[in-house]
Amino acid sequence: MKKLTKSNDKVLTGVLGGFAEYFGADKALVRIIGAALMMVTGFFPGVFLYIIAAVIMPEKTDKDNDNVIEGEFHEK
Repeated sequence: MKKLTKSNDKVLTGVLGGFAEYFGADKALVRIIGAALMMVTGFFPGVFLYIIAAVIMPEKTDKDNDNVIEGEFHEK
């Protein structure tokens, strides 16, 4: 199950990167659109929502990483 988390590939706090990972979009494009929306909406509402998302969204953990293979490791 997909979980909305902050991205480990952070520019500021990882919020927009997290949205891009969740929706499978290009991170740079989402960041450009997010910055443009913040400027067009008068800056304050966008920055305010960004800060709220940065506080609410959880950090990504190893458990959330899709590249981790679960299993046992045995040394020879």
